[in-house]
Amino acid sequence: MLEVEVLGVGAPAGRSAAATEPRTVIDLPLEEVRRLSARAAASAGVSDGHVAIEFVDERRISELNARYRGRAEPTDVLSFPVDGTAPVQARRELGDVIICAEHTADVREAIVHGMLHLLEMDHETDGGEMLERQRELLARERP
Repeated sequence: MLEVEVLGVGAPAGRSAAATEPRTVIDLPLEEVRRLSARAAASAGVSDGHVAIEFVDERRISELNARYRGRAEPTDVLSFPVDGTAPVQARRELGDVIICAEHTADVREAIVHGMLHLLEMDHETDGGEMLERQRELLARERP
Protein backbone atom coordinates (compact mmCIF):
# COMPACT_ATOMS: atom_id res chain seq x y z
CA MET A 1 0.00 0.00 0.00
CA LEU A 2 1.20 3.51 -0.76
CA GLU A 3 1.58 5.56 2.41
CA VAL A 4 0.93 9.25 1.78
CA GLU A 5 1.99 11.64 4.52
CA VAL A 6 0.41 15.08 4.19
CA LEU A 7 2.12 18.03 5.85
CA GLY A 8 1.55 21.76 5.97
CA VAL A 9 -1.65 23.67 5.45
CA GLY A 10 -4.57 22.10 7.28
CA ALA A 11 -2.42 20.39 9.91
CA PRO A 12 -1.24 21.82 13.20
CA ALA A 13 2.40 22.95 13.17
CA GLY A 14 4.79 20.05 13.56
CA ARG A 15 2.17 17.35 12.99
CA SER A 16 1.09 15.53 9.90
CA ALA A 17 -2.51 15.89 8.81
CA ALA A 18 -2.84 12.11 9.14
CA ALA A 19 -2.57 12.49 12.92
CA THR A 20 -5.63 14.75 13.02
CA GLU A 21 -8.07 13.03 10.63
CA PRO A 22 -10.56 13.76 9.26
CA ARG A 23 -9.11 16.97 7.84
CA THR A 24 -8.94 18.70 4.55
CA VAL A 25 -6.02 20.36 2.85
CA ILE A 26 -6.72 23.39 0.65
CA ASP A 27 -10.40 22.36 0.55
CA LEU A 28 -9.39 18.91 -0.65
CA PRO A 29 -10.22 15.88 1.50
CA LEU A 30 -7.14 13.97 2.62
CA GLU A 31 -8.61 10.84 1.10
CA GLU A 32 -8.58 12.53 -2.30
CA VAL A 33 -4.93 13.55 -1.85
CA ARG A 34 -4.13 9.91 -1.08
CA ARG A 35 -6.24 8.55 -3.93
CA LEU A 36 -4.65 10.89 -6.50
CA SER A 37 -1.18 9.98 -5.25
CA ALA A 38 -1.89 6.25 -5.32
CA ARG A 39 -3.45 6.41 -8.78
CA ALA A 40 -0.43 8.28 -10.16
CA ALA A 41 1.95 5.78 -8.53
CA ALA A 42 -0.03 2.83 -9.85
CA SER A 43 0.22 4.23 -13.38
CA ALA A 44 3.97 3.54 -13.14
CA GLY A 45 3.57 0.13 -11.53
CA VAL A 46 4.17 1.37 -7.97
CA SER A 47 1.73 0.08 -5.36
CA ASP A 48 3.84 0.17 -2.23
CA GLY A 49 6.01 2.82 -0.62
CA HIS A 50 5.97 6.16 1.13
CA VAL A 51 5.61 9.71 -0.18
CA ALA A 52 5.35 13.01 1.68
CA ILE A 53 3.23 15.80 0.23
CA GLU A 54 3.78 19.16 1.87
CA PHE A 55 1.80 22.33 1.35
CA VAL A 56 3.89 25.46 1.82
CA ASP A 57 3.54 29.20 1.40
CA GLU A 58 4.97 31.37 -1.37
CA ARG A 59 8.05 32.33 0.65
CA ARG A 60 9.05 28.71 1.31
CA ILE A 61 8.54 27.47 -2.24
CA SER A 62 10.55 30.45 -3.53
CA GLU A 63 13.41 29.49 -1.20
CA LEU A 64 13.34 25.87 -2.36
CA ASN A 65 13.06 26.85 -6.02
CA ALA A 66 16.08 29.17 -5.69
CA ARG A 67 18.14 26.61 -3.82
CA TYR A 68 17.46 23.57 -5.99
CA ARG A 69 16.61 25.01 -9.40
CA GLY A 70 18.40 28.35 -9.36
CA ARG A 71 15.13 30.22 -9.89
CA ALA A 72 14.45 32.80 -7.15
CA GLU A 73 10.71 32.87 -7.73
CA PRO A 74 7.64 30.98 -6.58
CA THR A 75 6.35 27.99 -8.51
CA ASP A 76 3.40 25.64 -8.16
CA VAL A 77 5.05 22.29 -7.39
CA LEU A 78 8.49 20.85 -6.75
CA SER A 79 9.36 17.17 -6.50
CA PHE A 80 12.33 15.67 -4.72
CA PRO A 81 12.74 12.00 -5.56
CA VAL A 82 14.83 9.85 -3.30
CA ASP A 83 18.06 9.11 -5.09
CA GLY A 84 18.80 5.49 -5.60
CA THR A 85 19.89 2.92 -8.07
CA ALA A 86 16.88 0.65 -7.55
CA PRO A 87 14.05 0.90 -10.06
CA VAL A 88 11.30 3.22 -8.84
CA GLN A 89 8.94 0.23 -8.48
CA ALA A 90 11.29 -1.30 -5.88
CA ARG A 91 11.87 1.81 -3.75
CA ARG A 92 10.23 2.11 -0.36
CA GLU A 93 10.81 5.87 -0.13
CA LEU A 94 9.63 7.66 -3.26
CA GLY A 95 10.36 11.22 -2.12
CA ASP A 96 8.64 14.52 -1.40
CA VAL A 97 6.20 16.68 -3.33
CA ILE A 98 6.07 20.33 -2.27
CA ILE A 99 3.03 22.36 -3.38
CA CYS A 100 2.26 26.06 -3.14
CA ALA A 101 -1.50 26.36 -3.58
CA GLU A 102 -1.18 30.11 -4.14
CA HIS A 103 0.62 29.37 -7.41
CA THR A 104 -1.45 26.54 -8.79
CA ALA A 105 -4.78 26.75 -10.53
CA ASP A 106 -5.62 23.15 -9.55
CA VAL A 107 -4.17 21.48 -6.45
CA ARG A 108 -5.27 18.08 -7.76
CA GLU A 109 -3.22 18.62 -10.90
CA ALA A 110 -0.22 19.68 -8.80
CA ILE A 111 -0.45 16.46 -6.75
CA VAL A 112 -0.51 14.26 -9.86
CA HIS A 113 2.19 16.34 -11.58
CA GLY A 114 4.50 16.13 -8.56
CA MET A 115 3.93 12.39 -8.19
CA LEU A 116 4.74 11.74 -11.84
CA HIS A 117 8.04 13.58 -11.39
CA LEU A 118 8.81 11.31 -8.40
CA LEU A 119 8.18 8.38 -10.73
CA GLU A 120 10.99 9.59 -13.00
CA MET A 121 8.82 11.26 -15.62
CA ASP A 122 9.92 14.64 -17.00
CA HIS A 123 7.77 16.76 -19.33
CA GLU A 124 10.80 18.89 -20.19
CA THR A 125 12.60 15.96 -21.83
CA ASP A 126 9.96 13.43 -22.87
CA GLY A 127 7.81 13.56 -25.97
CA GLY A 128 4.69 14.61 -24.12
CA GLU A 129 4.14 11.31 -22.29
CA MET A 130 4.10 12.79 -18.80
CA LEU A 131 1.54 15.49 -19.51
CA GLU A 132 -0.61 13.01 -21.42
CA ARG A 133 -0.57 10.60 -18.48
CA GLN A 134 -1.39 13.51 -16.17
CA ARG A 135 -4.42 14.42 -18.32
CA GLU A 136 -5.59 10.79 -18.35
CA LEU A 137 -5.26 10.40 -14.59
CA LEU A 138 -7.14 13.62 -13.89
CA ALA A 139 -9.85 12.77 -16.43
CA ARG A 140 -10.60 9.59 -14.46
CA GLU A 141 -11.17 11.73 -11.38
CA ARG A 142 -13.57 14.21 -12.95
CA PRO A 143 -17.31 13.64 -12.42
